[in-house]
Amino acid sequence: MAVGKEEVQEIVKARTDKREYRRIVLRNSLEVLIVSDPDTDKCAASMDVGVGSFSDPEGLEGLAHFLEHMLFYASEKYPLEDSYSKYITEHGGSTNAFTANEHTNYFFDVNIDGFEEALDRFAQFFIKPLMSADATTREIKAVDSENQKNLLSDAWRMNQLHKHLSLEGHPYRKFSTGNWDTLEVHPKAKGVDTRHELIKFYEANYSANLMHLAIYAKDDLDKVQGLVESKFQEIRNIDRTSLRFPGDPCSSEYLQILVRTVPIKQGHKLKIVWPITPEIHHYQEGPCRYLGHLIGHEAEGSLFYILKTLGWATGLSAGEGDWSLEFSFFKVVIELTDAGHEHAQDIIGLLFKYISLLQQCGVCDWIFDELSAVCETKFHYQDKIPPSDYVVNIASNMQLYPPKDWLVGSSLPSKFSPSIIQKVLDELSSNNVRIFWESKKFEGHTDMAEPWYGTAYSIEKITGSIIQEWMLSAPNEDLHLPVPNVFIPTDLSIKNAQEKVNNPIVLRKSPYSVLWYKPDTVFLTPKAYVKIDFHCPHASDSPEAEVLCDIFTRLLMDYLNEYAYYAQVAGLYYGINHTDSGFQVTLIGYNHKLRILLETIIAKIAQFKVRPDRFSVIKEMVIKDYQNFKFQQPYQQAMYYCALILQDRTWPWTEALEVLPHLEADDLVKFAPVILSRTFLECYAAGNIERNEAEAMIQNIEDILFKDSNPPCQPLFPSQLLANRIVKLERGTSYFYPAEGLNPSDENSALVHYIQVHRDDFLMNVKLQLFALIAKQPAFHQLRSVEQLGYITVLMQRNDSGIRGVQVIIQSTAKGPAKLDSRVEAFLKMFESKLYELTDDEFKGYVNTLIDVKLEKYKNLREECRFYWQEISNGTLKFNRKESEVAALRQLTKQDLIDFFNENIKVGAPRKKTLSIGVYGNPHSSEYAVDKSEPAEPYSVKIDDIYSFRRSKSLYGSFKGSLLPVKL
Repeated sequence: MAVGKEEVQEIVKARTDKREYRRIVLRNSLEVLIVSDPDTDKCAASMDVGVGSFSDPEGLEGLAHFLEHMLFYASEKYPLEDSYSKYITEHGGSTNAFTANEHTNYFFDVNIDGFEEALDRFAQFFIKPLMSADATTREIKAVDSENQKNLLSDAWRMNQLHKHLSLEGHPYRKFSTGNWDTLEVHPKAKGVDTRHELIKFYEANYSANLMHLAIYAKDDLDKVQGLVESKFQEIRNIDRTSLRFPGDPCSSEYLQILVRTVPIKQGHKLKIVWPITPEIHHYQEGPCRYLGHLIGHEAEGSLFYILKTLGWATGLSAGEGDWSLEFSFFKVVIELTDAGHEHAQDIIGLLFKYISLLQQCGVCDWIFDELSAVCETKFHYQDKIPPSDYVVNIASNMQLYPPKDWLVGSSLPSKFSPSIIQKVLDELSSNNVRIFWESKKFEGHTDMAEPWYGTAYSIEKITGSIIQEWMLSAPNEDLHLPVPNVFIPTDLSIKNAQEKVNNPIVLRKSPYSVLWYKPDTVFLTPKAYVKIDFHCPHASDSPEAEVLCDIFTRLLMDYLNEYAYYAQVAGLYYGINHTDSGFQVTLIGYNHKLRILLETIIAKIAQFKVRPDRFSVIKEMVIKDYQNFKFQQPYQQAMYYCALILQDRTWPWTEALEVLPHLEADDLVKFAPVILSRTFLECYAAGNIERNEAEAMIQNIEDILFKDSNPPCQPLFPSQLLANRIVKLERGTSYFYPAEGLNPSDENSALVHYIQVHRDDFLMNVKLQLFALIAKQPAFHQLRSVEQLGYITVLMQRNDSGIRGVQVIIQSTAKGPAKLDSRVEAFLKMFESKLYELTDDEFKGYVNTLIDVKLEKYKNLREECRFYWQEISNGTLKFNRKESEVAALRQLTKQDLIDFFNENIKVGAPRKKTLSIGVYGNPHSSEYAVDKSEPAEPYSVKIDDIYSFRRSKSLYGSFKGSLLPVKL
């Protein structure tokens, strides 16, 4: 029996939260929170173990992370390798884990009917896992492949450099991921058996009293409690003392330093870091949240506003970074322009001036009250999120907070304490600072290298008096605190939908626009979603047009920022994004002030003016973005080439980069009116919004853009309606496109093996989906776990504007693309026999799993809108898709699936259409030369030139025959 039990009232929950909660403590001291949600379609669990990479033994870096990998393999009760992951996948779920400094979190979600057995399999991780010698050796390769993926990532490299520049012997300094050397080569050289150490580490650290479990289920609390007690009380409790790592990682040697370092990507960045008192000890007072809110503010008078006005910065964030119960860092990260890089000392001076301003103004109660009100509204009107995300958040909180705050965490600062905020503010001093300055311009001017990633750097000591000088020499700008936020919603009432609309309806249409509308009758939150797609045929008719339209949308965001930042703080988010056929405006958040923001955005579009100073800054950003394309992961490059081959009327990034340097502000002055000159608006309004409001909103937009005395827009001619069309591959043909990896330093190669199947059709869709569901886990097991081809290995569906297919994506240092492709073909041959061996019960189980997945309810407005908007933007308009596909599934037989496989997927099938994209990393460059000249079988067609190939092929018809909606 449980030794403790606390009912829901002790746990603070949102006013709108109808779920029930119960805390229990098992006899082995495992602390559990049970969440009962009768409305859920998925169950989930998360186990947070209070041991992480800080506990790695000396000389076995990455052991905690490696153990996290190994627990997935097998247990004494379920000895079949990978059977846990297979079970989860077969029951419509997903599973993962992560290792942090002081804890490791394991989690899964699954369809309701699979929950009890999934929970039993999951519990065995912590009762009697098997760590076979064979699996141990193989999984070290997976850990090494994961590390290989990170070696050229600036985020990983800079994070490790921060850690490296800390006290010798402090666990913060450790290399947490592990690799082949730390887990295989070095231990072996010292006569250490990694598997033996792995088991020893598990037995010494994995104790029930260090674990916290969060369970999300459909059944009532009593039933779930019985289930939890029966499954988890066998976990050993060795009364392990909660691990603590006292002491600050930064001695005086590592403070008052300026570190110049060389990133992989183009761009310049300043990271200003202070060791501070961890906020976790004062989470209700929220000192870091308060200071991060002000230092990271972007409205007029803020540090970022000044830096942006000077043309020195393109982004700024501030807040608590790495932290534990014993130490913490407050970080300010500033993205610099080229000009900003030349003024780095002035920028640091301005930051310290702003901190000085905060000292002079003192801690303001009205700012804290405003921040507290925003946080309270956000908490009480939070969207439901996927159960797996929810339990991970809760289980992580359980390690840190008292039970009443397990759901709240630090999200509700409610105690105004000027002295606690002041204490952290005093810690943001020039005597306590570490400054990291990243730029390619430091290449060749550094004298040290971080040992794990090889990041080049140099260190210079800086004193408080030097920073004083920088403050004095910095520009004398008008820094001031933000003004009260007018966007904070005060009307949170739920509107009555006049009719229960199950699917979006066309509310109005005109020569200028069509408005789709769906009121919220499900979530009943004071939130709305508005999307306006501007179809502008002139926006994408050349690489120059594409780039200028991109700069146009970024400039709009740039101009709006200081005004609309207040809206974002208050929970009303907006975006203006460049699309293939123009651009789109999206707003989501509290509906109360949404229309004010929308009207401001539309006015900015209608009165668009090019400011040459901002054009130069944005152009510089866009150039760097395109230059940094070559530093993408090889599998991302392969997916890009696949999209470029398949999608008609798309321009390659190389052409954009070629035209960019020659474009000037005057080019956009001339082109912006052309972008807008012919436009059609496809609009979607959903959520807590009445039909007359939605209509008035769009009518107002039409009046401004089309009916003004000198309107910027004219309606489209019928001939100008654009449609995304996809290349139709030829039946019975395999295509191969080889490409050299764009970064010669990257050791990884990648493959995308894509099989194009059909144009959207309910029956064909479900056959494809069923194949993907059944094949996903065996593909992962064979290609990743058994053959260890690479950490990134996935079989997944693909949907290009309604053209459906399946793809296998692999990134590998072990084999080149042609060999990877032959392994995919070998897997498909092996899978064929598995398909024939499926019993009727197994087939029925997969069908039922897929039906459950399809009938899963949307958890929030954003999720619902994502589905409906995809139907609208693709032109498929199958709003009843889920029900229709479920009906098709119920009619499906095992023979139907086998016939589908034999016709479309099977190696050598006469109807099969395959496109393989190979990106060759450095170790496989010699293979690239061979494969490019004479590709290995089974390729019958090698693509030499993407654009010639695209022009020579038929295109699938678009579902968007007309932008104006067809009759439903």
